[in-house]
Amino acid sequence: MRRLYPVHPAPDLPASPSAGPTGREADAAGPLAPGTPSAPGTPGVPEDLDTLEGLAEAYAYPPGTDASAPWLRGNMVSGLDGAAHHAGRSRPLSCEADVRILGMLRALADVVVVGAGTIRAEGYGPLRARKAFAGRRAALGQTPAPAIAVVTSGCDLDFSSPLFTEALTPTVLLTGAAAPEARVRAAREAGAVVITAGEGTGVDPARAVRELARHGWGRLLTEGGPQLLGQFAGAGVLDELCLTIAPLVTSGDASRIMSGPGLDEPRRFSPASILEEDGFLFTRYVRNR
Repeated sequence: MRRLYPVHPAPDLPASPSAGPTGREADAAGPLAPGTPSAPGTPGVPEDLDTLEGLAEAYAYPPGTDASAPWLRGNMVSGLDGAAHHAGRSRPLSCEADVRILGMLRALADVVVVGAGTIRAEGYGPLRARKAFAGRRAALGQTPAPAIAVVTSGCDLDFSSPLFTEALTPTVLLTGAAAPEARVRAAREAGAVVITAGEGTGVDPARAVRELARHGWGRLLTEGGPQLLGQFAGAGVLDELCLTIAPLVTSGDASRIMSGPGLDEPRRFSPASILEEDGFLFTRYVRNR
């Protein structure tokens, strides 16, 4: 893997003022030195992007990110034609390096936020503790494995599935105050943590970020789907987008990486880094303040 931009890695990103595997998941192999991460892309420090340690440094959350200053990062893949999936799944647009980065992004996060529809479509299971990241996570006070937080209005999920019964860190449900009481009770009986993040049945995206931070999670990662990612962007709480651009076209009627109501004005993001391998581009964009 090679860096295309910036040629000399940029210094720290600014801190944010905002309050079962998926089709692309795989466990990356290789050693990762334990300890507290340094600032990503320190000028003058050689980086080896073919190692987990090098990737972890390149994608580290901004210094100072914690529950008092949360940072919401999105991660998606898209074809050249803007398709976010092929035949309903993201895996056909992915590659080995994309899967490696996906696993690494999860291992850096406190919690992975996913819409219920994506949970069902991609067959999510619980995230595992990864030995390569154990020292790093311990140094930051993180749980051995990140939690999965499911955004759901009806709590219509299979609470007997491994996502709930085998989770090392209890699975979280983000739902509204008017969610069905019986389903909320069933979720809690299955060991899930239920967090109210909306007044009706739905979830307010900005409140979801605040509530996750209130529960001690500041390093946030969302993997969509497109509607959820669009809601976070529309609420102005998406701090960063990690977008893999695949050198593929699918045509058809696949959705974009974001969907939902349009914004009154387009919001500007600035490039933080662009990596490349085998024609795939791995980009990071940070929201302008």
